[in-house]
Amino acid sequence: MSEAKPESERHAQGMQTRRSVLGDAYVNGAEAQKTAFDGPFQELIVEAAWGHVWSRPQWTPRMRSIVTIALLAALGHDDEVAMHVRATANTGATREDITEALLHVAIYAGVPAANHAIKLVKRTFAEMEAGREAGDA
Repeated sequence: MSEAKPESERHAQGMQTRRSVLGDAYVNGAEAQKTAFDGPFQELIVEAAWGHVWSRPQWTPRMRSIVTIALLAALGHDDEVAMHVRATANTGATREDITEALLHVAIYAGVPAANHAIKLVKRTFAEMEAGREAGDA
């Protein structure tokens, strides 16, 4: 049986950034579902994506959010697009920012990719609005 290794500074920073972008509820859910199988992958994304890239001070979370949504839309990663659209509530990226990002996707990655992403983003916005309304009740 192996002992759990101590958390690195990079991992701690990555987890803090991940929580600030995606929210505690999302991160807690992901952590609760982590298994021995995907644990190494989860460590990788926390340290590399969140600790190395998203934690860099050169760009704001808003800027990183816009670029991330554009890249994920261009690559057709639907679940990740929706997750990062929801995260705009924490990053400050606006609907107008996302519109502009998806226009870039249309020109540089193709109209079908942008068209698909626009449908997905509209559905995600509707879900977010429904969640806010349900929370207000």
